Amino acid sequence: MSKPSSASRTPGTPSPAPRSPDASPPAAPFAGRPVGVVALAVFALLLVASPRYGYHRDELYFRLLGEQPALGYFDTPPLTPLIARASVTVFGDTVVALRVVPALIAALVVVLVALLARELGGGRAAQIIAAAGIATTSLLLIGGHSLLTMGVDQPLWVAAALFTVRALRGDGRWWLALGAVAGVATYNRQLIVLFLVSVGVGVLLAGPREILRDRRLWLGALLALVVAAPNLVYQATHDWPQLEMAGALEADEGADNRLSFVPLQFLLLGPPQAVLQIVGAVRLWREPRLRCLALAYPLACALTLYSGGRPDYTAGLLMLLFAAGCGPAARWMSGTGRRALLAGALAVNAVVSVLIALPVLPPASLEGTPIAGINEVARESIGWPELAAQVAAVVGELTPQERAQTVLITHNYGEAGALDRYAEEYGLPRVYSGHNELYWRGPPAQSARIAVVVTDAPRRYGRMFAGCEERGRVDNGVGLSNEEQDMPILLCRDPLAPWQQLWPRTRNNS
Repeated sequence: MSKPSSASRTPGTPSPAPRSPDASPPAAPFAGRPVGVVALAVFALLLVASPRYGYHRDELYFRLLGEQPALGYFDTPPLTPLIARASVTVFGDTVVALRVVPALIAALVVVLVALLARELGGGRAAQIIAAAGIATTSLLLIGGHSLLTMGVDQPLWVAAALFTVRALRGDGRWWLALGAVAGVATYNRQLIVLFLVSVGVGVLLAGPREILRDRRLWLGALLALVVAAPNLVYQATHDWPQLEMAGALEADEGADNRLSFVPLQFLLLGPPQAVLQIVGAVRLWREPRLRCLALAYPLACALTLYSGGRPDYTAGLLMLLFAAGCGPAARWMSGTGRRALLAGALAVNAVVSVLIALPVLPPASLEGTPIAGINEVARESIGWPELAAQVAAVVGELTPQERAQTVLITHNYGEAGALDRYAEEYGLPRVYSGHNELYWRGPPAQSARIAVVVTDAPRRYGRMFAGCEERGRVDNGVGLSNEEQDMPILLCRDPLAPWQQLWPRTRNNS
C-alpha cells in the first residue's frame, strides 16, 4: 500500500515546517563512553611519562614568572604563568606538578574534537575516529606533556571552532560563547586573532554574509573586548611589547619557519590525519554556511607565512579540518578492509607520535636521532640540574664574604629558571637575566661586585668587568647537542660602571 499523500492528512493536523536546503541534520548522540576512555587513556599516559627527562626551558620560565603574578609580561600574557603558579601551590614544586594541568588539557582537547566531529555530522564511529586520531598526534602529546602556551591554546581554539560552527548554522547565541572564549584566549596568546580574522575574511568572501546583521555577533565581539580589556590595557600601557616580540621572533626564526611551514602542515597531526584534513576541507566547502571555514585555513596559512610565524600557529584550524573529515571517513570505512586500513594507519602514526613526542628513549640515546632534531621540547628538557650543579661549583670556590657580593647572570630565561628552581638545593645567589621579561627585573644591586655568568657572549662581559675568566662549560651529562651544551661559565669581578649603565648591554629579546 502506498503512503498517504500530504493531501490525505487528517484535517487540522499541521504540516511539518519545510527544511531549509542549508539546514544540517540533527547531531548524533555523543559517544561519551568511548571518547571518555580515550581521553582518560591520554591523561594517564601523559602522567606516567611526565617525570622522565626534566623541565623544559619554558616550564622553568613560567614557574619563575609565576612567582610574581602580573596582568602581563613582556613576552607572554599571564595565563600560562598563572597555571604554573597554581600547579606549584596545589601539587608541589616538581616537574610532575607542572604537568598535571597540561595532561588534563590534552584530555579535554580529545573530547572537544570528538564534539566538533559530532557537530559536523559525525556519528559514533566518526567521533571515535576523531578522539583516537587526535589523541595519537605528536602535536597533542607534546602540548600535553609539558606546560607550554601551545598546549594551552589548543582547547581554546577547538572550542572557538565548535562555537563558530553552531553560530554559523543559525544559533546566534553561540556568538556570545565565541566572544567569551576568544577573550579568555588572549590571556594565553593573541593568536586567537588569527582565527577570528581568517574566519571573518572567509565570511566576507563566501558568506553567510547575513550573519553580519545579527546583533548577537556584535554583542559577542563586544564581550570578547570586555573580557580581554585588562590584557589590552597592559599592552597599550607598555608600548605593545607583544608586537616588539613578534618582530624579534620574525627576525630570529622567520626564515626557518617559512621553510618548514608547508611540510609541517602535513606532519603536525600525522599523514593519516592530513588525508582527513583534506577530506574535511572539501566537506566544509560543500556546506554553504560553513564554506568560510574552508577558506579560513588557507587565509591563516598566508598570514602566518607573511609574518614568519611558527607552523603550529594553524594547529586549531588543522584540528577543525580533521574533525570535519571524520564523518566522511566513517562512512568510507563501512567495509572490513577499509576499516582495517584506517585503523592500521592511525596505529602506525600513534607509535611514531609517541616516540617523537614523549620521553621514551633514554636521554643518552637521543643524540643523532631524528627525535632530537624534530622535538625541541625533548632536546631542551635535558641537563638543567647539571647546569645548576656546575654553577654551584663555581660559586663554591668563593669565600663567604665574596658570596655575599655575588649574583648570577644568564643568557636566557631557561638558565635563569633552572638556577632559580635549584637555588635552595645548591645555595645559589640571586639570578638575573637580560632575556625578555627578566630584563625588567634587573639590574642587580650596586653592592654586587662579582657575577657568575652563563653566556654565549663572553667578550661582551669581558668589556663590562675589570676581569672575567672562564671557569667551566655547561655539560648536560649525556653529550646532547642542545642550546646550553658547552656554553661558557664565567667568573667576573668588579663591574666597570654602575649596574644601571651596564644592564642595557645584557638585553636579549628573542
